[in-house]
Amino acid sequence: MYRSHNCGELRASHINNEVTLAGWVQKSRDKGFIVWVDLRDRYGITQLVFDEERTPKTMMEKAQKLGREFVIQVTGTVIERASKNPNIPTGDIEILVSKLTILNDALLPPFTIEDKTDGGEDIRMKYRYLDIRRNPVKNSLIFRHKVTQEVRNYLSKEGFIEVETPYLIKSTPEGARDFVVPSRMNEGEFYALPQSPQTFKQLLMVGGMDKYFQIVKCFRDEDLRADRQPEFTQIDCEMAFVEQEDILNAFEGLTRHLLKEINGVTIDKFPRMLYDDAMRLYGNDKPDIRFGMQFGELNEVAQHKDFGVFNNAELVVGIAVPGGNSYTRKEIDKLIDWVKRPQVGALGMVYCRCNDDGSYKSSVDKFYDQDDLAKWAETTGAKPGDLICVLSGDKNKVRAQLSALRMELAERLGLRKPGEFAPLWVIDFPLLEWDEETERYHAMHHPFTSPKPGQLELLETNPGDVKANAYDLVLNGNEIGGGSIRIHDKKTQSLMFDYLGFTPEEAKAQFGFLMDAFQYGAPPHGGLAFGLDRLVAILGGQETIRDFIAFPKNNSGRDVMIDAPAPIDEEQLTELNLKLNLKS
Repeated sequence: MYRSHNCGELRASHINNEVTLAGWVQKSRDKGFIVWVDLRDRYGITQLVFDEERTPKTMMEKAQKLGREFVIQVTGTVIERASKNPNIPTGDIEILVSKLTILNDALLPPFTIEDKTDGGEDIRMKYRYLDIRRNPVKNSLIFRHKVTQEVRNYLSKEGFIEVETPYLIKSTPEGARDFVVPSRMNEGEFYALPQSPQTFKQLLMVGGMDKYFQIVKCFRDEDLRADRQPEFTQIDCEMAFVEQEDILNAFEGLTRHLLKEINGVTIDKFPRMLYDDAMRLYGNDKPDIRFGMQFGELNEVAQHKDFGVFNNAELVVGIAVPGGNSYTRKEIDKLIDWVKRPQVGALGMVYCRCNDDGSYKSSVDKFYDQDDLAKWAETTGAKPGDLICVLSGDKNKVRAQLSALRMELAERLGLRKPGEFAPLWVIDFPLLEWDEETERYHAMHHPFTSPKPGQLELLETNPGDVKANAYDLVLNGNEIGGGSIRIHDKKTQSLMFDYLGFTPEEAKAQFGFLMDAFQYGAPPHGGLAFGLDRLVAILGGQETIRDFIAFPKNNSGRDVMIDAPAPIDEEQLTELNLKLNLKS
């Protein structure tokens, strides 16, 4: 037996007990006549003591040679600690070691294995197995496990059945590039890794499973960012004989359960917001409603003067920054520089100070009088002491720009509090979106999303106006889940493929199996998929997902620890009937 107890377990009640521990050397302090060693495992830290009065000379010398991250086993007696440490659970005791075994020595780590490390992200990703030993990463992975178990338990109790679906499937258009896998046994043919189990969960509904879920890996070959990885995990769910309200109620229940069990937070209401309202009031379809700063559209009160910048804009829109009148001119200039960054793309920003005495001072006083500026304040909800920030330009672009500014200001003002949770359903998305590059409509979600009841006929006359029977669950400004009521009959699905530009032959080649299944009695069905990585990060009070993934990729999609992706040798290429045609 390598250990009788773990390193976070012993208390004053164990004093005088003989115990055996095993773990890693966190650090040692050698005073010559006495050596203290902090022994660490997943459960905590226990202090070991070796002293020249009670420790044999050979063991003392051995203890003095212990380096950081050596793996050791010790046997000894639990004694009361003379200088107690209230910061750790084992701080009242230490182990007077009677036997020391070095199980494995260790090189000096390339960064310190401590909560606040001296290692940058690149080096920690290269040595991820060492990074996992640090409490922030270790605890994040344990936290993910806890969330995952709560999800499984809750859905199982609600009658959902967990079913695995294949990883080697057929390439189908779902909005992002597929990762493809060559088939050795089928020359010149490829599998694709699933972007989601979409068609399979629909087939499970045809198969009568009624309630399905799966915690499943999905794969998308797309550009990466802090909250996106080429492989990610979904809580994938589907239900038969349901309407939209049934889906929303079911997964409000799951989200409410997680917030209560994981965070101790009780949420009663899950507001509903139309997609069009989300775009108008917040500039994006996943608004953070923990704070205000709703958009005020200023066209009617700003386009009647000789200010060409506003007059020539499709949209003039502003927000009121609470307490923003305290900003210095230098601070405002920095905000203007911030919105001009390429990542945001605004050409500039107009501002208006709302003074405590009820007067206004703007950067465009030449064009607007006090009555005009008072209307700006009324439209944006600005109060004395606030600052109004105004952007103008193309409607879609300026909304995105002001949305970015709103989030940045909220971050600076401390309004995005990690321990505060504000869920929101965004509903009634457009069914289709126009793609300028291909000059045709694409499905905003996927080709299997049903239009809202009664709107199918609009496809022929005003396809851009058709609303989808789709919904996203937003938490703290992040989309944590999304789904839709599906098309469940062959006729409607064929019609949808037509409007998306599929020829009958293309539709049959890619989705014939699903269309065939619909002919054998497909029930009305719908579902939702949560992004598990993002959900866990938000519940854990973080914005980025990497520390909640054991072995993440970097922003180039590389695993720098195992050096993947990597070339394969000529023999493998030949076996797979592949020939490289690399660009120089």
